[in-house]
Amino acid sequence: MKMREWGVLLAALMGPGALAAQGECYPSKTSNEAKTFAILSVPVAFTGARSPAPNPKGWALGIEVASLPGVDPETATPTTCRPGKGPENTDPIPVLIRPRLAVAVGGFLLEAGWTPPIRLNGVKSSLVSLAVARPFALTSDLTLGVRAHAVLGSLTAPVTCDDDALTDITSECFGGTRSDDRWQPGVHGVEAVLGVRGRVRPHAGIGYTRLRPRFRVNFTNSVGDTDRRFIAVDLDRVALFAGVSTAVGPLRATAEGYATVGDAITARLVVRYQ
Repeated sequence: MKMREWGVLLAALMGPGALAAQGECYPSKTSNEAKTFAILSVPVAFTGARSPAPNPKGWALGIEVASLPGVDPETATPTTCRPGKGPENTDPIPVLIRPRLAVAVGGFLLEAGWTPPIRLNGVKSSLVSLAVARPFALTSDLTLGVRAHAVLGSLTAPVTCDDDALTDITSECFGGTRSDDRWQPGVHGVEAVLGVRGRVRPHAGIGYTRLRPRFRVNFTNSVGDTDRRFIAVDLDRVALFAGVSTAVGPLRATAEGYATVGDAITARLVVRYQ
């Protein structure tokens, strides 16, 4: 019997059990699924990535580049919803790119970001980021900014069964079609940031984020069975961040490190035309 035929036979033998396990799955907060969602949510969070100005005016158009933290193979291996499956494809792209727009209105700063649905290495994202911020002058040198933010939309990517898994005879993906799974990050939060005024402006802050990730498997195996499992978990995190901003003519640049406690850290670079 040829290798591919063995793979088809294995998939057929696993099929009834896999189908029986389909439906809705709600892993615990300590499961590998929850840890993976939390790690991948770190760069998605729509942080302000700037030192707050005491009297915001005008508008600014910018571009953000955030590094995607890696998920180690052990954590990327499901423990609840798809037990027994090897590490999933959690690192298909190295960075997240997000255009940003900020507009000052009546002492508030309204912000929006959008990641257009352009497929890159199998990943297509359509994420809309929204925020409202209000600065308060504490002294002649210090400004406190408070901010609420949310990320809506989803990403699709071959997470459960990428091209490598399709050719692995030991994988349930063998001989099937590349998956096109959908992940809704569901990141909402508030933050407070303290900034120092001047040509070079350091800032540091703390935040609270609610993570409501929702994941839908979309994979068809070698015998034509489609896995449409739904996975959901609710998480809460404390975020810490710090960075520095500087200006050159009409351009503003900010470098920031952002982390949620116990999960991961991401490095952001935001360049704005003010």
